[in-house]
Amino acid sequence: MAPPAPSSPLPNYRRTRDAAARAAPEEAWPEALTAGWSRRGIRAPGAQVLFHAALFGVETFQLPTPCSPPERPSWAAAFRDKVFPENRRENFPGISDLLEATFKLRMELVSRQDPHLREVVWFAVCCRALTLLLQALFNLLIPDHAADAFSPPRLPEPGLWDLLLEQLLGGLSRWDAEHFLFIAERGYLYEHNCAFFPLYPLALRALAEGALWPLQRLLRLRSRLLLSAVLLNSLFSILAAAALYKLGCAVLRCRRLAFLAALLFSLSPANVFMAAAYSESTFAFLAFSAMWQLEKGQSWLSGLLFSLASGVRANGLINAGFFLYSRGKCFALQLQGVSGPVRKLPPLWKQLLSLASSAVLVCAGIFLPFALFQYYAYVRFCGAGTGLEPTIPKPLLQLALDKGYRLVATDGDKPPWCSQRFPVVYSYIQDAYWNVGFLRYFELRQIPNFLLALPITLLGSWAAWTYIIANPRHCLTLGLERRKSEEGGKPSAGFCCPAVFVYVVHATVLLAFGFFCMHVQVLTRFLGSSSPILYWFSAHLLQEREPLLWSEGTDHQTAAPRPEQSLRGQSGSCGKRTPENPVVRLLLNCRLITPLGKCILGFFLSFWLLGLILHCNFLPWT
Repeated sequence: MAPPAPSSPLPNYRRTRDAAARAAPEEAWPEALTAGWSRRGIRAPGAQVLFHAALFGVETFQLPTPCSPPERPSWAAAFRDKVFPENRRENFPGISDLLEATFKLRMELVSRQDPHLREVVWFAVCCRALTLLLQALFNLLIPDHAADAFSPPRLPEPGLWDLLLEQLLGGLSRWDAEHFLFIAERGYLYEHNCAFFPLYPLALRALAEGALWPLQRLLRLRSRLLLSAVLLNSLFSILAAAALYKLGCAVLRCRRLAFLAALLFSLSPANVFMAAAYSESTFAFLAFSAMWQLEKGQSWLSGLLFSLASGVRANGLINAGFFLYSRGKCFALQLQGVSGPVRKLPPLWKQLLSLASSAVLVCAGIFLPFALFQYYAYVRFCGAGTGLEPTIPKPLLQLALDKGYRLVATDGDKPPWCSQRFPVVYSYIQDAYWNVGFLRYFELRQIPNFLLALPITLLGSWAAWTYIIANPRHCLTLGLERRKSEEGGKPSAGFCCPAVFVYVVHATVLLAFGFFCMHVQVLTRFLGSSSPILYWFSAHLLQEREPLLWSEGTDHQTAAPRPEQSLRGQSGSCGKRTPENPVVRLLLNCRLITPLGKCILGFFLSFWLLGLILHCNFLPWT
């Protein structure tokens, strides 16, 4: 293909986008672009050929088709290097900017019309509606178990509409959900309430007092809080599925694999906790969105989302590692890409200073919610009472006496953690109230709970082992070594691609910490709401091992498209028709799937259903 003659000036991104926005169908984009330039007096001879190749892929170049702009080197740069040899590139000023604008346009228009994203959202909505229906049914048919769990008295007495709402949605207010609803209603009245972070209860209270305020004559505050939790969690679980799909496209660079993983998220083994008044849905949405923004290069927005996530759950602090690794990797690859006399000390120190300052600011923002909450708890439980605290109702005082709960300090009696060198209430509560610590859960009586955690433990360990075996050198160098495939513009795709490394490390750290230091049965929801690896690896296994997913349109290849396949030739990759749901396809042909596929889908569906049956009736679950 002959490169186009040089033109001046080359169009910018806004002109490119505006010109293409009027073009339909997709095949008319190059013609519409050049027509728009001609009307503005811009000469761009040969641009139609170039843009047709850039938008739809050129088979002879054998470049992988990205789902979103990947890490350096960019797809556009790889395309430029193939089309324009370095010794002729100076004859085409601005070609890099032109190609970058083209690919930004492509990503914008594809995301606007992406049928896979619409199917992900629709499937998530259906799964959430089915979850709410089943929990109401199970809550009605199965009597509640008399569990020794936090269950504060209902004040004031519920009315008729409150009782009706409790019948319909009461199954979503069990176990830890009682803590979140109580905090949203009464604040941090008891010491052990401080194990639950404030952002989610604040969101519930804001919605109950805001959008649901017109219902105050029908429903008391707690009922409105429960309804707020159902609405918020339904919304955030759907948005989390969409964010996971976008993140998968950016990292895996395989739209089909990202699509399947996002669908599996809607059938998550931790499904009941995504629906109940827990913070898992909110955390998953914030964490996946932050990871996606970081992959897009939006560092500050990513830092803001990570900071909000750390205000929802304590394990959000670990997410600072994603930003640190991203900055460190970028700096290391820049150093390896600069040779001898070009590498000067002052520019290097400027880059290092910029890297360090941005890392410190973002990490400080991520840790800030945790620090502020610990300070709030210290002032509330360790400081002298101001006398301005509202009067505590007698039933709540009696509950504290009966259960041994420590109340807000009003009489000078301070808890023991207040005198520690670093008075962190969160670690004290985990130790004193729940006996959380290294190997403390390794008891014979906890064998049933270890069996509950066995599937997620095996799946997470298998994922880490698979990645290490596929990328031993990449793991030994921590992914900081420039790969020849990256220099040639051919990054691999799928679960074993280099970009997945940091996510595997993150999931492995969470798995090891949860297995040895936490109540092991919570591993399923702990990993299911924090890491995409559970869904990516499950999708990888199904895509690789299930012949039903190898047919045309759901090709089992997870690497770059084959040379004879153009982007438009991939069924459902960027067209407007609705793609077939691979999860539904497997379930409808369950007799034909492999034993491994039955185990994976059986794990997802059995935990999805058992969680609703047991958790919603105060029976022990994960």
